[in-house]
Parts: sequence; structure tokens; C-alpha cells
Amino acid sequence: MLAMDAYTNGWLDLLLRWLHVIAGIAWIGSSFYFIALDNHLLPPRDERDAGEGVAGEAWEIHGGGFYHVQKYRVAPPTLPDPLLWFKWEAYTTWLSGFGLLIVLYYFNANTYLIDKGVADLSQWEAIAISVALLAAAWVVYDGLCRVLGDGRELVLAALLLAFVAASAWGAGQLFSGRGSYIQVGAMVGTMMAGNVFFVIIPAHWELVRAKQAGREPDAAAGLRGKQRSVHNNYLTLPVVLTMISNHFPFTYGHSHGWLILVLLMVIGAWVRHFFNVRHTGRTLWAIPVTAALGIAGVAIAIRPQEHKASVGGPAVAFAQVQPIVAQRCAVCHSLHPTQSGVSTAPKGVMFDTPAEIRDQASRIRQQAVDSKVMPIGNLTKMTQAERDLLARWIAQGAKIP
Repeated sequence: MLAMDAYTNGWLDLLLRWLHVIAGIAWIGSSFYFIALDNHLLPPRDERDAGEGVAGEAWEIHGGGFYHVQKYRVAPPTLPDPLLWFKWEAYTTWLSGFGLLIVLYYFNANTYLIDKGVADLSQWEAIAISVALLAAAWVVYDGLCRVLGDGRELVLAALLLAFVAASAWGAGQLFSGRGSYIQVGAMVGTMMAGNVFFVIIPAHWELVRAKQAGREPDAAAGLRGKQRSVHNNYLTLPVVLTMISNHFPFTYGHSHGWLILVLLMVIGAWVRHFFNVRHTGRTLWAIPVTAALGIAGVAIAIRPQEHKASVGGPAVAFAQVQPIVAQRCAVCHSLHPTQSGVSTAPKGVMFDTPAEIRDQASRIRQQAVDSKVMPIGNLTKMTQAERDLLARWIAQGAKIP
């Protein structure tokens, strides 16, 4: 069994997460910039530039100065030196993300990745399935791109959406709600990094080596790289959503959590489309309006319903509730946690005193009763009867002596 002490795990979590965010900002920032730049390009004003192969140009102002940027149809007459590349941002983002997956979800698989109530997997089975799904995501996505080629982007987008939806549903049948969201995000992130490593950078090398050999570069290489770059641009916001999803159990803890994930990812890509269109000089306000309506629709649809327990039913004394909280929750949420691998109370939430339990009643209701994401992976085996008792106590006012 994989094991790591909580202090070491915490430092690795901090450092890898820090690196992941830094690299991700750099990668996403360059993606956003270059797609915006492409969409802002205008035909060159100087006929000599057009004769030398310039396809478009743009004037920009930033940082106290003016910039004149040109893009060639295929390649410039002579290869410039130095030539700046953009690749390590993507590689570092994926490597640090995979490191986080190992540190947080593989070393703590029984806590965060596995839910015995969903699938009775061993630690190694869950890890093997997770890694296999990462590889499968790239193989399926790349295969779809190669079969459909360029020019059938709407068909490709529909098939990709179907694949992501199937992956979200399948992950929900294998892993915990929290783990399934991260798994889908890691799969999409792998597709994006694969685009850079297997398609975009090799396409760039084809162009460079052709110039080095004195040959006219094949424009098809650049078109392949551009297609995958645009795909990555649309996938960024959906991936960022999965990165922060562990903070929002009302999404992944819902009985239709996989569908909620797919809907929110689609909305994220739709919002990205708004900015891409806006960079071409058009503004389609229908996009943000429909995105806002979509989010509102999801929020209303998954709003927790009042628990069937009646406020007027048999009174639940705090003495009945406190042992449940102590046995099922306070093993982690305590000043001195007793759960293996937990050194401090998650998010600083503690249930050591009656007042602390009362003050956190709404949180208990949301996470232990409505979504059932707590206890994580149900490690402490909270029963439905105990959840019902907590719901009745909260509905009756969460009274303590």
C-alpha cells in the first residue's frame, strides 16, 4: 500500500500545487494571447510584406510601448535567430499536475479517489484504472482528430463532447465524486498536453527543419498545429473548472454529478468562444446571456430539497447527535485529529465542542446529509439512519444544551 506521512504530503502538495498554478497561468496566458492575436490580424498594408509571405499583421500597445506583430502564411524567407518557442509551459503544467495526482489522489486513494459505496476497488486497482484512462483519453481524442481531419470541426466537437460525457459518467461509476471530477480534468489536460508534445511542437519542427534544409515548408504542418492549438484554447476553462471543483461538494456530491460537470464544462467552452469571437471584432451578447442562464438553470436544478424529516417529528436531543459527530466526523475535524494521514482539521473546521457543532450545522447538512460527500469516501462508515438523525436535529433548530 502506498503511504506517506502527512507532513511530507503537505509540503509536496504545496510545492506541486504552486508550480502547477504558475505553469498553468503561463500556458493558458500564452494560449489566450496567441489566439487573440490571430483573430486580430489584418492584411499587411505594405505590399512588400505580402510579397514576402506575410499573411497578417497587428499593432499593439502594452507596457509603455508599441509592438508590430506579423504572421507569415507559412514561413519567412530566412529563418530568424533566435526563434522563441512556447512548450515548457505546457509540459511543466502537465508534469506538475500529474505529480499532484500522485501525491493527493494516488497516495491517498482510499480517502480521495475510492468510494467503496461506488465501486469496491483496491488502491492499486484504482490507480491502474486512472492511469489507463489518461492514456485512453489521448488515444481516442487524437484518433478522432486524425480520422476527421480539418474542416469538420463541428462534428469533431460533438464527438469530443460525447466522449467527455461518457468519461464523466464512467468515472462516476468507478471513483468518488471528487475523484471523478479530477480524473476527467486530468484526462482533458492530458489531451491538451498531448497536443503540444505530439502535434504542435513536431509541426513547428517540420517548418524549421524545412527552412534549415533550404526547402519550402509544407503548410499542412502549420495547419495541424493551429487546429490543435485552437482545441486547447477551448478546453482551458473546462479544465480550470475541474482544478477548483474539490472546493464545491454540492456539484460532485450530487446524484447526477457527472452531468453537472459536463454542463459546466460546456458553459466554460461557450464563454471562451465569446472572447474568441470578440477578438475578431464582433460581440455576440447572446453568448454571455445564455451562459448565465445555463448556470442559473443548473443552480436551480441541483438546489437541495428540504429533507423529508419533519420538524414536528420526534425531538432529537443533542446527546443523540454528538456521538455521531464524534465518531464519524471529529476523527478529522478536531484540534487533534486521530485519522491516519490527517494532521490538522480540514479547512480549520472542528467539532470538538457543542458550540462548534451547532455553528457548523448548515455545513453538516450540506455535506453529510444532502450531498453525502462527508465523511470523505465514507471512511468512518456513517449510516443513512445517522444522516437522517442529523437532518432532523438540524431541521429542529440544531439546539444544544
